[in-house]
Amino acid sequence: MAVDNASYLMQFVDETSFYNRIVLSHLLPASLWEPLPHFLQTWLRNYLAGNLLYFISGFLWCFYIYHLKLNVYLPQDAIPTRKAMLLQIHVAMKAMPCYTLLPTVSEYMIESGWTRCYSRIGELSWILYFVSIATYLVLVEFGIYWMHRELHDIKPLYKHLHATHHIYNKQNTLSPFAGLAFHPVDGILQALPHVIALFIVPIHFTTHLGLLFMEAIWTANIHDCIHGNIWPVMGAGYHTIHHTTYKHNYGHYTIWMDWMFGSLKDPLLEDVDNRDISKKAE
Repeated sequence: MAVDNASYLMQFVDETSFYNRIVLSHLLPASLWEPLPHFLQTWLRNYLAGNLLYFISGFLWCFYIYHLKLNVYLPQDAIPTRKAMLLQIHVAMKAMPCYTLLPTVSEYMIESGWTRCYSRIGELSWILYFVSIATYLVLVEFGIYWMHRELHDIKPLYKHLHATHHIYNKQNTLSPFAGLAFHPVDGILQALPHVIALFIVPIHFTTHLGLLFMEAIWTANIHDCIHGNIWPVMGAGYHTIHHTTYKHNYGHYTIWMDWMFGSLKDPLLEDVDNRDISKKAE
């Protein structure tokens, strides 16, 4: 039985080694990464892949909304300055080595058999596969909501950690590059529910990695200030309100947690309220 379990866990090691080879062999000379221990190879792969994802998604999205679609989604005066975006990149780059340590540690725990991760989709039926993803995402949404809310409500945490992200508190200071511009500990705390969920619900290994790295794209999206108005998605319109009021819209993927716990503020209603205030002022 112990041999079978060790053989099963080796599937995870083989899979992470495969991903390491794919990324590292295309980006670095073999002499720089092959001598490294498996754990460091995995961290290096996550670090390089995280940087590529951050810069490629950020630059493409900025090019699209600020140049190709100038004045379609945002007026000229709402576009953040180059200085603001460079500051966001600087903050994100300082934190990236720590951010990418989290998926590296989670992969180590999976390889060690400590979690409920499974290696092959075929181990469960397709119905259970999608049910497990849905359950995983609900747990992650719940965890991120309360982690984010406590980073605001517990004043020392806000002052020493989360305030780094909230210096971007106006529409013309937010950009896709602000998505990862956090204090490193703050960024890890908000991603931690992805790892905690591994111990609660069975989840496919590669699916977990994909969802974790999709965070970089999602956080870029919710910091572009464009309200997509797709119910029940927690789009950028909602998150922009969060950056200006500091006490609404703590959710991540959806508005459901904010609706359940009384912190939801709808950007469309906000626009109506602002128009009413303007009319009264006239």
